[in-house]
Parts: sequence; structure tokens; C-alpha cells
Amino acid sequence: MYPLNKTNLADTAVEAIRSEIQNRRWAIGEKLPNEATLSAMLSVSRGTVREAVRVLVSQGYLETRQGSGTYVRSAADTARPLTMARRAGLRDQFEARLALDVEAARLAALRHRPEDIHTLRALLAARGNYAGGDKADFIARDLAFHQAVIAASRNAVLIGMYDFFSTLIAETIEASLGADLPEPDMAAHAAIVDAIESGDPDAADAAVRRFMAPVLSALDRLLLS
Repeated sequence: MYPLNKTNLADTAVEAIRSEIQNRRWAIGEKLPNEATLSAMLSVSRGTVREAVRVLVSQGYLETRQGSGTYVRSAADTARPLTMARRAGLRDQFEARLALDVEAARLAALRHRPEDIHTLRALLAARGNYAGGDKADFIARDLAFHQAVIAASRNAVLIGMYDFFSTLIAETIEASLGADLPEPDMAAHAAIVDAIESGDPDAADAAVRRFMAPVLSALDRLLLS
């Protein structure tokens, strides 16, 4: 490693440590040098090292073990899938979201419990329709409803994928609050809950596709204009 410039020290420390991990300076499962050693290697303060380690833990490269130290968890570029998805067109994002939502709804129709339906209807009532105002608050309420659909699937991988891409999914919700794309209304959301409650996976599949169809059609028109 080499001394860092004094600008954006934490970001640069993150990049330096991540580069060393990806170049296999430390093997998977190997313990990193302590803060003092990393501080000297990077020519930054121990506080900057702590911040860099915190970021890399959140990105999945490192893990901290209480009373033991910090260890290499992965050398994979964990940020790459999210970065690639963000660079994709908005229609690609909606199509990917549709794939997740459809399969989750199908599984939820087969696996839901009575309390799931109660939760979905309560979250839908809290969501309401967007009438202007605080977009972030509305997006959070809408996202909570869709995450509950995913949770009702009882599929841990789908739940994890939805959580991982939640930032992008929130962006698709925000896109439907503008003038160009239609926002799926309460009736379209309620139809998904009704279909899940019916226990019919094909009905749940169709409800989600009807929910998304107006948005995809509007995107197609925009792409042709």
C-alpha cells in the first residue's frame, strides 16, 4: 500500500483496502492487521481506518468478530450487481421488478397465512393514494406493502434479493409519481391481495401483471416518442 492524499481520506482508504482484498493480499477468512498497523500502512488516522472498515463491512467484504478482530469475508465486487442494475434503462428495472413480484405473489398465494392478509390490507390502507406532498414518505409506505408481499412468499432468497434491490425498487416507485408514468392505484394493489388470499397462484400472477402493464405500456410509448 502507499500513503494517501489528504482529500477524501476515508473513501480512499476504502478503495485501498478493497483493492488489496480483491488482489488477494489477505485470503478469505484471514484476519486483517490491527488498526495501528493499517493506520501506518495507509498513513491515515486510526479513526479513518475504523470508518473504512465500517464501510467495507457494510459492503460484505469484511466482518468483525467481537473480541477477535476483523476478517476478510469476500473478495467479490459486491457493489457491481447494484451498479449494473442502476445503469440499466428504467424499463429493464421495471421488468426485473415484475419478475420478482410475480414469483413472490405466486408463492404467497400458496404459502400465505391469515395474518399476512391482515398485514397486507393494513399496509395498503396506510399507503393510500399519492396526492402530492412528501414523496419519500409515500414511497416508504408503498415499498412496505410490496415487501410484505415478498415476505408472504416465505422464500428467503426472494426476500433477500428484494431487500438488496430496494433502492432501485424505490426509484421505480418514484418514477410512477411523475407526469410520464401512471401510478398503480389502490384497486390494482388490492387486486393483488385478493388474488393472494384466493390461494390461486395463476390469479396472483395475473394480478401483478395487470398491475404493471400500464406502466410498461407508458414506457414503451415514451421510448418511441
